[in-house]
Amino acid sequence: MGTFEDPQSPAGSAQPQPGSPWYGPQAPAGPQAPAGPQAPAGPQAPAGPQGPAGPGAGYPGGPPLPLPPPRRRRRAPLAITAALALAVGAGSAWAATASGATATALTTSQIVSKTDPAVVDVVSTLGQNGTAAGTGIVLTSSGEVLTNNHVINGATSIKVSDVGNGQTYAASVVGYDASHDIAVIQLRGASGLQTANLGNSSSVTVGSKVVAIGNAGGTGGTPSVATGTVTGLNQSITATDAASGTAEQLSGLIRTNAAIQAGDSGGPLTNAAGQVIGIDTAASSGSVQLNSSTATQAFTIPINEAVSIARQIEAGTSSATVHIGSTALLGVEIASASQQLGNPAAGAQVAGVQPGSAAAGAGLTSGDVITAVGGHSVSSASDVRSALSRYHPGDKISITWTDQAGQSHSATAVLGSGPAG
Repeated sequence: MGTFEDPQSPAGSAQPQPGSPWYGPQAPAGPQAPAGPQAPAGPQAPAGPQGPAGPGAGYPGGPPLPLPPPRRRRRAPLAITAALALAVGAGSAWAATASGATATALTTSQIVSKTDPAVVDVVSTLGQNGTAAGTGIVLTSSGEVLTNNHVINGATSIKVSDVGNGQTYAASVVGYDASHDIAVIQLRGASGLQTANLGNSSSVTVGSKVVAIGNAGGTGGTPSVATGTVTGLNQSITATDAASGTAEQLSGLIRTNAAIQAGDSGGPLTNAAGQVIGIDTAASSGSVQLNSSTATQAFTIPINEAVSIARQIEAGTSSATVHIGSTALLGVEIASASQQLGNPAAGAQVAGVQPGSAAAGAGLTSGDVITAVGGHSVSSASDVRSALSRYHPGDKISITWTDQAGQSHSATAVLGSGPAG
């Protein structure tokens, strides 16, 4: 929140290492997206964006959100931690509906034709860092769309193409929950959109057929399709974003062997009846042993949990994890470990500053090390985002940093506005 992705590594651009999950939601935006360090916003981050706890998982597609060792990358066996109970969402205009055992099983092509019209391609402009692409699910005919937070993390503007009607819209962020990797965006001027048929993720069982649909590769156009089965429930993973060096813990996930790719993040995972049971969020970069067979590991946020959070966002109810409205933008890009210049003092080293931003006005430059934001000590990009999460555009915030000569500085900056988390 409020930080910029590495100009050379837009969300999801980092390549995952074999055998580890990643926030892979972002993929380099395809033909529709301008050049620039584009990153698949999809299963990569699974930024933002993940894989089983331990070696690191990443989100498919995006902050958010590639994977490092144990939100988006690394090798070594993937470790799965204890799972949490699934959160079941209550009713609302687009709440999950019961998917009874009597639901008619459809062929893959029938599922795709039923689901595609409610899918959107999401392309985020990452300041001067290029673009990243992911996927979203249409919740309301007036244009509310559910996606991963890491798909829009760090964006300065968002464009969304609706598969159902072929139109492209500018989008604003209604709110997001970075800790659960959920975001709701609103398409401006949209009406009459086809909405997704939501199922009940609490009825999902191991061995069930699933179909993942998304914007694989960030190329846009006809959504990609990946089929598989459910291989685990209530999974917990640690997803690492290689671009920003941040990591998050996600729990209660559905694990499948569907081969989701960068750009698929935020897209729907459906059951055999064509009902959306989850949001594709992370994937491993290679194959692993599952019950004596080799299979891909992909991780999905249960739709019941996603809907519950989305309803809270729609109601405008903020909390310790849910941010409502526009994101306060500081305008700095925090260096990853590989970008750091020398051995900076404890703090978050600045890799770049957006011209005209709050950070630039305060006097920050590349190479400086931010030690405190809003009175809170920081040592990483995630710390900076966390410190900014309680602020909104126009708020004043104190910043303390050390320059490359070792001199300490403090200033008060007026935060700018960015649409994403």
